[in-house]
Amino acid sequence: MFSGSVIILLKMQDIWQNFIGGMLATTWLEFTAVAFGIISVVYSRAENILVYPTGLVNTTFYIYLSVQAGLYAEASVNGYYTIMSIAGWVWWARKEADGVQQLHISGSSGTDWRNTLLFFGFFWVALWWLLSRFTDSSVPLADGFAAASAYTGMWLMARKKLENWIWWIVTNIASIPLYFSKGFVFTSFQYLVFLVLAIMGYMEWRRKLIQSEAARSA
Repeated sequence: MFSGSVIILLKMQDIWQNFIGGMLATTWLEFTAVAFGIISVVYSRAENILVYPTGLVNTTFYIYLSVQAGLYAEASVNGYYTIMSIAGWVWWARKEADGVQQLHISGSSGTDWRNTLLFFGFFWVALWWLLSRFTDSSVPLADGFAAASAYTGMWLMARKKLENWIWWIVTNIASIPLYFSKGFVFTSFQYLVFLVLAIMGYMEWRRKLIQSEAARSA
């Protein structure tokens, strides 16, 4: 039992040393990408349209960083983010004739959930197959999973679906060890911050949805 505790302690020390070393090796590009990523998620939680321009800075930088790390599915995610950020920006900006926004926070129906799970499953399998067959990725299953859940979260966020936050929580949990294993320690820390913000975002959007539904039924 004592030797087991020593081994655990040594492993924790290795993780801590890797964390410190990774932080010291972080480039200005990664720092900038992380900063804009956190700002973007804060705006998303507040349901502020600035989530999209700030997010575009983050995704553009991470396309380069993901390719550099050999995380090709994550690179495709950031390319997808860039496209969906432009689409989401347009959708969130649309207003009715009286100036009221067209798009409102809503929950997913049973049919929505079915389609969402099929969407996620299709991209996970497709990305895993593509990465395994056509790239030198060392983590095709994990990379594909994180990418597919991020694809799903971004699609739901652009439509202002409450459940987008559930998929961001899944994405963040998967991405923390994925980026840490590739040496992007500060990015791994970013996903830990994202995880906390996603939980808070879900609570905030759920509160707004409950309030809007109560107002409509009053």
